[in-house]
Amino acid sequence: MSNDDPLRHPPEGWIEMRLRGLIVDPNTDAPVVILREEGGSLYLPIWIGVFEANAIALVVERVETRRPLTHDLLRSILAALGGELARVEIHALIEGTFHARLVLRAADGSERVVDARPSDALALALRTGSPIWTARLVLDEALAKARAHTADTDEALKEWLENVRPEELGKYEM
Repeated sequence: MSNDDPLRHPPEGWIEMRLRGLIVDPNTDAPVVILREEGGSLYLPIWIGVFEANAIALVVERVETRRPLTHDLLRSILAALGGELARVEIHALIEGTFHARLVLRAADGSERVVDARPSDALALALRTGSPIWTARLVLDEALAKARAHTADTDEALKEWLENVRPEELGKYEM
């Protein structure tokens, strides 16, 4: 995908995010993907499974596997068909679960949308260099839910995210 693609930049209501880190929640020992607003200060933590975290970590840490893994296979299938992952959209937060979709662009320029778990969508986006967009409403809802949980927890999470040291995010560069 070329950088001059007008569809690469999110329209109003969407925010482009970048992977900021992959950490382990100190309270639950669950992996957490931290997305950060491109050029901004908004963060979105998404708790994921161990296997999904491993798929993301392999890309971030630039680990070469002897055989293609599932997300590598998906990337290869898209390329073989002349298509691409136009972008990932994290579009909903339903009952505490984030929902994502893959926006696939076919060789003829048409787009198709496929439902996906955020962890799988992120793992594929990292492999293809595709943008990650999050709906502003999802960020607002996630922040509102965090605030409703308790002010102390919200403040602790905010302080923790602001003060997390690079070495706590893993041994890779973002």
